[in-house]
Amino acid sequence: MTWLLALGVLASTGPVQSALPGVQDFHWKGRIPVGKAIEIVGVNGDVEATGSPGVEVEVTAVKRGRRSDPEDVTIEVVEHDDGVTICAVYPSWRRGRPNECRPGGKRHMDTHDNDVHVRFTVRVPAGVRFVGRTVNGDVDARQLGAAAEAYTVNGSITLETRSYGSATTVNGSIDARLGDAAWSGEVEFETVNGSIVLVLPANASADVRASTVNGDITTDFPLTIRGRFGPRRLTGTIGDGGRNLSLQTVNGDMEIRKRG
Repeated sequence: MTWLLALGVLASTGPVQSALPGVQDFHWKGRIPVGKAIEIVGVNGDVEATGSPGVEVEVTAVKRGRRSDPEDVTIEVVEHDDGVTICAVYPSWRRGRPNECRPGGKRHMDTHDNDVHVRFTVRVPAGVRFVGRTVNGDVDARQLGAAAEAYTVNGSITLETRSYGSATTVNGSIDARLGDAAWSGEVEFETVNGSIVLVLPANASADVRASTVNGDITTDFPLTIRGRFGPRRLTGTIGDGGRNLSLQTVNGDMEIRKRG
């Protein structure tokens, strides 16, 4: 068991051997300051997050392998200025290019036919931002109380927060429900093969860019249209505008719904 003390974080971390063959669990618990983030980085496996009434972030990782040994995949915890990043790190096989855990998705990770799946389960207190990243798996984040981001390649995304967020995948659908539209900069919801459903507060104001190639676009909000408008592409303003909102897919429908 290792104890960590930094950035106001007090945490315990360590692997726990499961009673099931080929399965190993990992547990981490700690306080992360309000406004900072818990970032989860996986490769093969789902990431599931739910809001928590407590004050500590709790992370469980369950590793399962058939041909490959779960013990070869380590769970690394990295503390940094913006919070805590926890990664599934697979064995390195290329000389000079080791797999590593780094914040912000800036890492190299190659599984090289390792079939270990790591499923992360996270409990996130109100005020702590959530960032979930995987490659082959779904990201399911619900009942969150702060801003959230979700990224995968082969998987769907569900994002539900009282704040705002963004989501990106390639092969999968996006279902996002935002409780607050007071973001700064731009929020994006993008996929290639999948639909997008975005639910916004009734008083939302945003400058919207939305496009699909093989699908339709529908919205509950009155839109002030700028430029061309069609069933597959629109540029317009919801409410008073002022915040950038981008939605893009290739093969799928797109819906912008009003919460109510």
